[in-house]
Amino acid sequence: MSVWDDLVGQERVVGQLGAAARDADAYVTAAASGNPLPEASRMTHAWLFTGPPGAGRADAARAFAAALQCTSPDRALPGGTPGCGFCDGCHTSLIGTHADVDVVRTDLLSIGVKETRDLVRRSQMSPAGGRWQVIVLEDADRLTEGAGNVLLKAVEEPASRTVWLLCAPSLEDVLPTIRSRSRHLSLRTPPVAAVADILVRRDGVDPALAASVARSTQGHIDRARRLAADERARERRAAVLKLPLRVGDVGAGLRAAQELIDAASEDSKQAATETDEKETEALRAALGGQSGGRMPRGTAGAMKELEEKQKRRRTRSQRDSLDLALVDLTSFYRDVLALQFGSSPEAVANVELRDALERIAEDSTPAATLRRIEAIAACREALDRNVAPLLAVEAMAMALRAG
Repeated sequence: MSVWDDLVGQERVVGQLGAAARDADAYVTAAASGNPLPEASRMTHAWLFTGPPGAGRADAARAFAAALQCTSPDRALPGGTPGCGFCDGCHTSLIGTHADVDVVRTDLLSIGVKETRDLVRRSQMSPAGGRWQVIVLEDADRLTEGAGNVLLKAVEEPASRTVWLLCAPSLEDVLPTIRSRSRHLSLRTPPVAAVADILVRRDGVDPALAASVARSTQGHIDRARRLAADERARERRAAVLKLPLRVGDVGAGLRAAQELIDAASEDSKQAATETDEKETEALRAALGGQSGGRMPRGTAGAMKELEEKQKRRRTRSQRDSLDLALVDLTSFYRDVLALQFGSSPEAVANVELRDALERIAEDSTPAATLRRIEAIAACREALDRNVAPLLAVEAMAMALRAG
């Protein structure tokens, strides 16, 4: 098993990254032996991974980082590609303990200037292992404008052995000056059958459940894995998909909107509680306080800063949970539209709701279904603009009722 095996349905991208990893290894080998450096190379210092949610952007970046650190003797054989998955370089890169691989993700709404400057400073260091200093930025789309300008300087004038691996949903989510200086790789949504196969093969999921969650998420690997592992997540998704059946009158629509907000809040609270408690206790111990007791003087500011960070993280978590619910809701009306245009049964993702889908498809028109899909998209955009979640969802519910 190599580091590339988890990149489901991304054969073209794997081929490009494998070729670049071979050239990167040739460069390091030549430099270490004092031989002339290769004149032509498919390796470069900045890469931009884009693709729809669930395509595996971060997985591709982490796999490439591991391949760049691969020390397996087989990589140097004719036709060999770095990324064995077993050597110390691959293993430590994948589990997050390699000294020369920094994987940066954020639980907050944005990545600011201070954090980016810290990254840039690290990028100027020589690799401890003598190969590459790799920085994986999983949320490049969350860089503020100021942070993007800080990063631009590092991308324009990189250290000789530093590689930036940036991940974002689309090219438009990254500053034009950064994307113009990066090599772009576009990932695609994996085939449903391939996602189901990897859930069975790697995670041991029951084949019937794997097929169901892969189909319902339309190839989104991470969401399919979560649904397969968490029965409560499957129950929450089922509740969301019943919302179109409950907006027949104003009162029911408003109640459904409130329940959707409450479910997202509960979901984010459940995910954050354990993390918040561990962080708080760890900081208390570091500052010399006792669990549940009074803190030493002069530590209130640090505790307050942590509380503010946790609050911002909960806000993003709630927003992300709500956005996932809206994506599921979109899939419902996409199925309705498919039926209205006479698509085959295989085109329907939510087969467990077949009767309801057919009933709504018969009682409305494709134009009305498109307006409902647009109302959900407008709600997502409103949430991105920090509109109060309840107001945005209530407006959407009324639009779904009107069609």
